[in-house]
Amino acid sequence: MPELPEVEAHAERLSTAFAGRRLASFRPLTFTALKTARPDPADAVGRVLDAVGRRGKFLLLRFGDLTFVVHLMQGGRLVPDERRSARPRNGIARWDFDGDGPALLLTEAGREHKAGVWVLGGDPADQPPLDGLGVDADAVTRDGLAELLRGARGRVHGFLRDQHGVAGLGRMLANEICHRAQLSPFATVDRLDDEQVDRLHAAIGACIADALAHERTLDAMSSSADRPGAVHRRKGAVCPVCGDTVRAVEYAAYEVDYCPTCQTGGRVLADNTTSKFLK
Repeated sequence: MPELPEVEAHAERLSTAFAGRRLASFRPLTFTALKTARPDPADAVGRVLDAVGRRGKFLLLRFGDLTFVVHLMQGGRLVPDERRSARPRNGIARWDFDGDGPALLLTEAGREHKAGVWVLGGDPADQPPLDGLGVDADAVTRDGLAELLRGARGRVHGFLRDQHGVAGLGRMLANEICHRAQLSPFATVDRLDDEQVDRLHAAIGACIADALAHERTLDAMSSSADRPGAVHRRKGAVCPVCGDTVRAVEYAAYEVDYCPTCQTGGRVLADNTTSKFLK
């Protein structure tokens, strides 16, 4: 699923390309695309797109006090649509604008059909699906992070991926942040000392900044798997920091990647969910 850097950079590209254009129509192309009944999307017709923004992993298309909230999920993409064909491949929703320029097309590859659009009036931050999100990961302060950690339970890797604490991080950034912070991904969050919290906060900022800088060099949204990283999906490779071999704890749908020397005091974690993890 796209993470904060991909979504942020893509929002910037779309805002540059589409802000200032007047909406001619919005049309869901599949039954599941539109997640809300009110306000009516037609209420936005004739309005100018102010900007494309981001909250967590969501894209926000702002038309005055109406906002189209878009979640791409795993296989979704919001792309310029030059052809505007009646039945675009993988198309699930389309925004057409006045003039001769491209439309905006929401596509979703695969069979899950989880991507979607919410139309919200007023402040979208106070309404589903945004109201349960934590602070954006690129905006969390050191003290704010410490407070969140004190009130949380579980492991660092899971905490980073839980959108209710800090929003916008996914599996790749969780792996890279833990490595940059020199923390076991399975360290218990409420037992981190002040120095570990300092390292974790610094790592969150640095990893997001590096990833965002990479994304801003691209012309279209990439997959997080395509971004360069130190440990993510590099099981068996050499750690670029210490030269040890990158290891992984594998689950059915994903893996947690780490460097034993950098993160677990040299200890290799057993590759199952019942391991006695390093704290």
